[in-house]
Amino acid sequence: MFFRWIKNYMPRGIYARAALILILPVLLLQLLVSVVFIQRHFDGVTRLMTSAVNIELRFLVDTVNRESNIADARAALAMIDAPLQIRTELPATDQVPQDIKPFIDLTGSTVIETLRSGVDDILAVSLEDRGRVVVWAATRHGPLRMDLSRNRMSASNPHQLLVIMVVLGGLMTAIAYVFLRNQLRPIKRMAAAAADYGKGRITPFTPTGAVEVRAAGMAFLDMRNRLERQTQSRTMMLSGVSHDLRTPLTRLRLGLSMLGSAEAGAMTRDVDDMERLLDAFLDFARSDAGDSLEPTVPGAIVRDILNDAQRTGQKLVLGAIEGTGDPVGMRPLAIRRALDNLVGNALRYGTKAEIGVSVTDRAVRFWVEDDGPGIPPERYEEALSPFVRLDPARNQDKGSGVGLGLSIVADIARTHGGVLRLGESARLGGLKAELVLAR
Repeated sequence: MFFRWIKNYMPRGIYARAALILILPVLLLQLLVSVVFIQRHFDGVTRLMTSAVNIELRFLVDTVNRESNIADARAALAMIDAPLQIRTELPATDQVPQDIKPFIDLTGSTVIETLRSGVDDILAVSLEDRGRVVVWAATRHGPLRMDLSRNRMSASNPHQLLVIMVVLGGLMTAIAYVFLRNQLRPIKRMAAAAADYGKGRITPFTPTGAVEVRAAGMAFLDMRNRLERQTQSRTMMLSGVSHDLRTPLTRLRLGLSMLGSAEAGAMTRDVDDMERLLDAFLDFARSDAGDSLEPTVPGAIVRDILNDAQRTGQKLVLGAIEGTGDPVGMRPLAIRRALDNLVGNALRYGTKAEIGVSVTDRAVRFWVEDDGPGIPPERYEEALSPFVRLDPARNQDKGSGVGLGLSIVADIARTHGGVLRLGESARLGGLKAELVLAR
């Protein structure tokens, strides 16, 4: 429970955690030094110095008590207080009712405690003046006032140690933070390059920093280069497959059309189905091949899809175009392909559909809704898997396919650092598909 509580309140950022790692040991070290050194060393020194002064104070009190009258007592004090560097007054007229100690005085309590334990009949001790110590003691001739320098009882300026500790601690922390920031900066650059690559952007990145950080950066570059080579190989393979398979299919269609029989017509439809299946497989494998990032206005894509649907008589209406009309870096052909798939699915399983887009500072959200039967919530994740056909939920008699439509859209979303979310349409009652892209 304790570690869970600590984890919840720990800083999230790497700079904040680094600062905590730097500052916490410095603070603990200063507290330890303060307790061990100041409390023990300065208290011990103060007790020794004050005990030595107690001998002189007791001598003054005993000298006064030995004299028979106050005049002789004053004369005796006049002879010895100057050599002892203690100003005396008998009888004292300014005695305070109780001890006076400033609130911030590291050794004041030790001085008063040592004075009272070493000199009998002390009436009061005043440390109001930080440079002086005034002691009132009871004698046979009245209260005796003894005034001496504070430097004789405690080490001077003990607070200077704290000031030096704080200043040096802050200076060393700042220097360490500068060096640590130089080591953390390559990690942040690598994280930014990885995030950009997840969104389909290749950001220039050169590994720097410590050996371990350089090794991690080189591993990231190797991984990114391998993925790029695989993507290029897949694109070249798909180009060959598309050309090699479409050529025999075209010859088959041409040969069957020349036969002119009923069986040839059925076989032609089979060839058409094979070509549609081939297109679906190629779209799924291709994702965004041949498409590059470029500034694109999301609302323009929605309007183009809406205009094309209206020209073909499809029941597609505009929901809303929200946010700014500023261009956003995306792959327009891939996004168009994804939205065409969503609109095609919506119109295949419903009678009407709605499309819209919302643009914010952090994300672009396209959505397509329909009035069809929808998909049960417990099967949303299954619906995004390739080659899955949800026969009980979506009537497959309304269109042929291999279960790749939503998988293609989800793959395009991932290449943009986004996600495809499925839900229930509040307005139309069918399925609501949201294509959310990170900016």
